[in-house]
Amino acid sequence: MRLTLLVGQYAQAFHLGKRRKGTLAETVRAYRDYLPEFLPLPHPSPRNRLWLKRNPWFGRRVLPALRREVRRALNGP
Repeated sequence: MRLTLLVGQYAQAFHLGKRRKGTLAETVRAYRDYLPEFLPLPHPSPRNRLWLKRNPWFGRRVLPALRREVRRALNGP
């Protein structure tokens, strides 16, 4: 299985096109809609600390899913 991590809004725009939501937060929050092929993420820039602070659900929901999906992709079918 192949998993593509879409890091930041430019990668999400390129790969998801019209499938992405209105904002980065909405797209990341809807990560299940894009699995198992894609997993949208915010850019890990230090400038995004405010985004992470405003979106605490990211650490609770998306990071565990990221770990699970990467593990699944590495282990194969």
